[in-house]
Amino acid sequence: MAEINFLCVHKKLRSKRLAPVLIREVTRRVHQENIWQAAYTAGVVLPTPITPCRYWHRSLNPKKLIDVGFSRLGPRMTMSRTVRLYKLPDAPLTPGFRRMELRDVAAVTRLLRTYLARFVVAPDFDEVDVEHWLLPQDDVVDSYLVESPETHEVTDFCSFYTLPSSVLNNANYATLKAAYSYYNVSTKTPLQQLMNDALIVAKQKNYDVFNALDVMENESFLKELKFGPGDGQLHYYLYNYRICNGIKPSELGLVLL
Repeated sequence: MAEINFLCVHKKLRSKRLAPVLIREVTRRVHQENIWQAAYTAGVVLPTPITPCRYWHRSLNPKKLIDVGFSRLGPRMTMSRTVRLYKLPDAPLTPGFRRMELRDVAAVTRLLRTYLARFVVAPDFDEVDVEHWLLPQDDVVDSYLVESPETHEVTDFCSFYTLPSSVLNNANYATLKAAYSYYNVSTKTPLQQLMNDALIVAKQKNYDVFNALDVMENESFLKELKFGPGDGQLHYYLYNYRICNGIKPSELGLVLL
């Protein structure tokens, strides 16, 4: 199955029916590789989404986010109170929490395959996929796991990818560094605790905001970890692949970069 990530048209050329031309060309090239299905997302409703999802945002650097206009002060909130509200510990709290390494690929693959089998729509990762997509690379993807101090078994896994944005018309900042929740598996450590550690390491690495979709089991930690809902929805689509009914976001185990 192909994964369609970006379809971009210059602002001056929009509303000229170029998008269908690009879509047909992408489809032609995918077919030449003998691939006949695809997954993609869009902020608009097209025929026919399999599920609508929503992004949630967790401030890591609230002062900067407010300064650039990404967020604003809440009612009866001062900047100092807002900074205190979103303050995180200086280091992860879970014993055995560490960065993923090449030697962990097999263990992480087993965790992911078992976990993702629960969902109606999800990728089928093998070790090659895990090494390619999830092995940490600076400013691309960060992956962490929990290794039991007693048994050295890998019991939990979390990851996020990087997608910076340009900040326009601001004298103080040129970019906004955003982390996006990727794949997370909790078997021993509570998911909320695991994701709190992910927030802590993202803050350590100077991310400004941590974003997450309400897919898989993410809804269980969003409010508790002070995520706020975004304005729009992200709709998931499958091309040339029919499922009987639409699904809930919690039944979706697929995150597209």
